[in-house]
Amino acid sequence: MTWLILAQLVNGIAIGMIYALMAFGLSIIKGLLNIPNFAHGAFYALGAYLCYSAIKAGVPFLLALTLAAIGSAAVGLFFDRLVLRRVKDGDYLPQLIILFGVALVIEQCLLIGWGTIGLSAAPPPLLSGAIDLGFTLVPRYIIFASVFSALVISAVWLLIERTRLGAFIRAGIDKPHMAQALGINVDLLLAFGMALGTGLAGLAGALALPLMGATSTMGGDMTALAFVVLVIGGLGSLYGAIVAGVLVGVVQSLMTVIAPSASTVIIYVAMIAILLIRPQGLLGER
Repeated sequence: MTWLILAQLVNGIAIGMIYALMAFGLSIIKGLLNIPNFAHGAFYALGAYLCYSAIKAGVPFLLALTLAAIGSAAVGLFFDRLVLRRVKDGDYLPQLIILFGVALVIEQCLLIGWGTIGLSAAPPPLLSGAIDLGFTLVPRYIIFASVFSALVISAVWLLIERTRLGAFIRAGIDKPHMAQALGINVDLLLAFGMALGTGLAGLAGALALPLMGATSTMGGDMTALAFVVLVIGGLGSLYGAIVAGVLVGVVQSLMTVIAPSASTVIIYVAMIAILLIRPQGLLGER
């Protein structure tokens, strides 16, 4: 039993890094645009389908991941320029309605383009098979997905924390009106934030393709999960999104051994418990 729990812990960390990658993008959008992106899961699904098509077209796997991220970012930027910019300074209700509409449009486009049958793609031969850790066998692809997600998150973190563009992004998150008064093109910054956030969602979906497959309706479940991660970590907290993503992945993985039927419910119970203790989330500010 102990070895089984350790194996699930390793799997949970790997899945949690994909959750963290998706929530990281959602946190960037929430921080920069102050919009709860309820279409985030749709971009996750879009990334999975784009990756599938790229792989079937013979594109190398790493390039397929890149194309999935770029494609999702481009679609996110399109919807941002077309509709979201018109309501970003208004109330939440019009934003929520439009974002639900965007999610439905993307979902229907996936149905039209790829059909109603779920799709999947095997990892490349280099990432097939498993590595023996002594107490369990861990698929190579799970290790790759975990490490790759961590590297992408680290790269985005360095971009935000160590570059001039990152300083502009932080200024746009904390004091958008002051940043605009200082000559920073906040509108361009917001467009970049939307593209970056939706691109990370698409990349997370592409990474999850060999693990979970792709269905047109998968976005709804992932949107709910991403917001749970975001709330647990703290709204707008990039660090909180990482910690909460790994935590949710580990809890969900362990519960599949202890009580499989409660593996989804326990996440929401954990969210309620954390909010009762810290209403601002684990690393959020009050």
